[in-house]
Amino acid sequence: MVPLYYRTISELHEGLKRKEWTSVELTQAVIKRIEEIEGKIHSFITITADIALEQAAEADRIFASGDPVPSLCGIPIAIKDIFCTKGVRTTCASRILGNFIPPYDSTVTRKLREAGAVFVGKTNMDEFAMGSSTETSFYGTTFNPWDTSRVPGGSSGGSAAAVASGECIASVGTDTGGSIRQPASLCGIVGLKPTYGRVSRYGMIAFASSLDQGGPMTRDVKDCAIVLQVIAGHDPADSTSVNRSVPDYLKVLEKGIGGMKIGIPKEYFIPGMDQEVEGTVRKAIGTLEAMGAKLVEISLPHTEFAVATYYIIAPSEASSNLARYDGVKFGYRTPKYHDLMEMYMKTRSEGFGNEVKRRIMLGTYALSSGYYEAYYRKAQQVRTLLRKDFMEAFDKCDIIVTPTNPTPAFKIGEKTSDPLQMYLSDIFTISCNLAGSPGLSLPCGFTKDGLPIGLQILGRPFDEETVLSSAYSYEQSAQLKKRTVESD
Repeated sequence: MVPLYYRTISELHEGLKRKEWTSVELTQAVIKRIEEIEGKIHSFITITADIALEQAAEADRIFASGDPVPSLCGIPIAIKDIFCTKGVRTTCASRILGNFIPPYDSTVTRKLREAGAVFVGKTNMDEFAMGSSTETSFYGTTFNPWDTSRVPGGSSGGSAAAVASGECIASVGTDTGGSIRQPASLCGIVGLKPTYGRVSRYGMIAFASSLDQGGPMTRDVKDCAIVLQVIAGHDPADSTSVNRSVPDYLKVLEKGIGGMKIGIPKEYFIPGMDQEVEGTVRKAIGTLEAMGAKLVEISLPHTEFAVATYYIIAPSEASSNLARYDGVKFGYRTPKYHDLMEMYMKTRSEGFGNEVKRRIMLGTYALSSGYYEAYYRKAQQVRTLLRKDFMEAFDKCDIIVTPTNPTPAFKIGEKTSDPLQMYLSDIFTISCNLAGSPGLSLPCGFTKDGLPIGLQILGRPFDEETVLSSAYSYEQSAQLKKRTVESD
């Protein structure tokens, strides 16, 4: 029998309605699972068991009332430690925010709370979401549940590992250059980066404001649609939130893929790519074709410039966003200093980790007088060309299918001494953020060593319905054997 902590939101919701179990019982099972496995995985920075049990008891009262109950009511959820949570420490995995307790909720947190979700904790991440392996956290590395000698991906590695290991039923992460999709791929779960502007960024600690987007991380595609339904929508508190109606994502899941045109970009199957990853992804594409989809070869010609473009734009925006952490109003302040300037310098030097400092310096340089035109402005021009590539490709196809990651999960420590190699981990995910399009990663197989492999589906802006329905169709047709960490 499948343990409660490995079941999906939809299964658990039906069980709660039929009174097969209570939310308190479900939450206790998840908390016990955290106690058993957290020492090996380190998915969390803060565990909120007491809050979770109070919320679960309230959820049970709602179920007992006989009133209509939202699908997330009573479901244990983990929240990336980048979303502000009222009264609960929010660190962004940085020393500089180690004592920050927000007086308000992010919009994503508020919407989950209003839907009756149960908060089991704040998940570990790369510091300020800067990383691809969850090794830059001030609070320690998160380990991949499938092989604890390997990374879970990043920056939402704690969220992905928590779902994969049964420490929560679903989680929310953020994606600036692949930080939902890449760890979802490496941990064998489903992760969706919505269109930029689809999910409010209010109360989500900023890394790169024109790229950051929150999204769901779940066991299957249906659960992904359930969570997105809750967190999506216009928010007047976020000036970049787009005022568009939110479709019923569950209704479109059964739409099917027959007759759909699927774009296969030649730039995403590159020399040096892991052969098992390429073979498994090509097999998945064959499955889509056998289901009635038509394959169309497309080109995204500016793909080769995406990583360089991203690592000018994102650090430049980070340099600006992180200027507020100076030890004056909130967060860490160095205990020993003689004057204001020394306080600023020592606070930031001691409060930020090496990767964050590296990106602040890169961004400050790119924005500096005499270099702005050569770097930041040029990068924005290339970004326009990348977006144009996608828009032209979508004239020929309905979705684009690629590998999520060029390799399976790599060893812990393998790339920390070579930042460029680490940055290249996101080579297949970055373009989607620069273009502002939605992208989803879902499992499509395993390597011979039992490591998950992800398939990436990219869609037109604000067409999450087609991305989700395509992913759901593949998931139902492929019928991959359900594996858990223990079964391997």
